[in-house]
Amino acid sequence: MATALLVRHGETTWNRSGRIQGWAPTPLTDRGREQAAALGAHLASTVDVDSLVSSDLRRAQETARHVARETGSELTTDAAWRERDFGCLQGFSSGEVFEEFPEYALSVSGAAAATARPDSGETLVEVRDRVLDGWERLLADLSPDETVVIVAHGGPNRLLLGSLLRYDVVDSILELDQDNCALNEIRASEPRVVRRNDTRYLPDDLTVDSETVA
Repeated sequence: MATALLVRHGETTWNRSGRIQGWAPTPLTDRGREQAAALGAHLASTVDVDSLVSSDLRRAQETARHVARETGSELTTDAAWRERDFGCLQGFSSGEVFEEFPEYALSVSGAAAATARPDSGETLVEVRDRVLDGWERLLADLSPDETVVIVAHGGPNRLLLGSLLRYDVVDSILELDQDNCALNEIRASEPRVVRRNDTRYLPDDLTVDSETVA
């Protein structure tokens, strides 16, 4: 049975400071590298990884390289799995966005915020469409018994999981948690979500809730 293991990247410097990253080339922290190493070791000991795909952003690739090293998988990248391009909002804290730009805050503006485009950025609906296109292309290439690991970001992960769970964009972002290096398991042949936001494999000192930043 084809299986997709969808993962969020490890903790970054901007996760720690609470800043919106978008496409910024932010590096992992020491904790993030330890999370990524633990992820790679866990996958190597529990599943046979046949393929490994990552967002081409720095933090995702840095996480994925630990998985590649531990599992012996060849890493490929796909820009479809990038985080949202937040445009002019990149670098702000979430609190600043809610206060200064409420039109982009789902918790304030609801569905209207899903179609609001920051200057030089993307709407959440556009991100969902991009991610779902990447997902369909990936499914088309999967063999019946293949296990693929996808290293991506909080926003794309929520939007894909939400689509599979029949959530709208607002509920996908607000209701689905994605911690750093969380594992999500999808039975790709159905498709069906069988596990989400699983960080139980991480030691307690590596479990960090960074839900407010992508």
